[in-house]
Amino acid sequence: PLTLEEVRMLVELFYLPYHHGALAQELLEHFRWLRANSLSVGVPATAPDACGGTRWRGRAQSFQLLCARTCRLHSRFVSTAGRALLYDLHPYLWDIRNMLLAASAFVLWLGCQSITAPILLGRDAEPWARRGGLFGELQALLPVGNSCDLFYHPPPLFPSSQLYLLRPLLPLDKGWSVGAGCRPAGTSWGLQAQLSRAPALPGRLLGSFLSLSPEYTFVLEDEGGPCGYAAGALHAEGFLQQRDSSWLPAIRHKYPPDLGTGGPALGQDALEEAVLFFHAEPLAVPQPVLRRFPSLVQLGTAPRVLDVGASRSLALCLLSALRANGSRGVFCQVSDADRQQLSFYSKLG
Repeated sequence: PLTLEEVRMLVELFYLPYHHGALAQELLEHFRWLRANSLSVGVPATAPDACGGTRWRGRAQSFQLLCARTCRLHSRFVSTAGRALLYDLHPYLWDIRNMLLAASAFVLWLGCQSITAPILLGRDAEPWARRGGLFGELQALLPVGNSCDLFYHPPPLFPSSQLYLLRPLLPLDKGWSVGAGCRPAGTSWGLQAQLSRAPALPGRLLGSFLSLSPEYTFVLEDEGGPCGYAAGALHAEGFLQQRDSSWLPAIRHKYPPDLGTGGPALGQDALEEAVLFFHAEPLAVPQPVLRRFPSLVQLGTAPRVLDVGASRSLALCLLSALRANGSRGVFCQVSDADRQQLSFYSKLG
């Protein structure tokens, strides 16, 4: 059963409509302070305000620990609560879990990036646009907090106790960047290999983002390892030009069209399909789209991720990072024949 400490945490998260318990108040105070003082950290690490950076990272670690405790509480609650109590309270705890996954990863991202523009919140939302309680206050602190459609999703019919970790791509993730992410063998392409539907070349989907825009790449992990990703390019027009002029020619040289004839280790059909993908000419993005939606995004999860809340957290985190650096809108490229991706984006709204 739940421990007394876990029950106390649950009560403090949902204390009174306009009065938070100690845990919820601590979460909000940390998040407000970290967001307001994020310019004291970032790249380069030797910032002028070294003491401020150290203090910021200390509070960021405390915030991460609180978020992790709350996510564990959600998992424990699903595993141990009686059915009646579970279905009464789970939607609220599920929402908080998803919000803290995104907020925690956004704080991690703030600690390793230079914000080139103020974090933009846009115009104030109408009072009815946000829900109350801790969820609504956390929502207001994310850069995309006024995009209310992003925050409404019905909870799953069958609650899952699966624990997730959401974080930005880290320097320790060696082999996921530049050309190494495209090797057809070895462990360096583990992220995409676990996410793709066929064991094809991982660079097919993620390679250009990992090489040209790694600072806007986020990873979702469960107990089995990487199970989802979100990647973006702040200035899509420049990103696409660089991809077509430098990245694609290098990949085509590395993987000539006849490579697929000698790749039984990966499965000849899958290898040939991936190589042909690299050698096909990418479709041009119309200028009106680039003017209205200047940023490009791409998201995906492994088939085992059935909880749409984790996918929603991925989207919230990536969009918040892009918005923090001034993006006005995003688009994604999906083949009209790719039913799985169309379904995935539709479920995200």
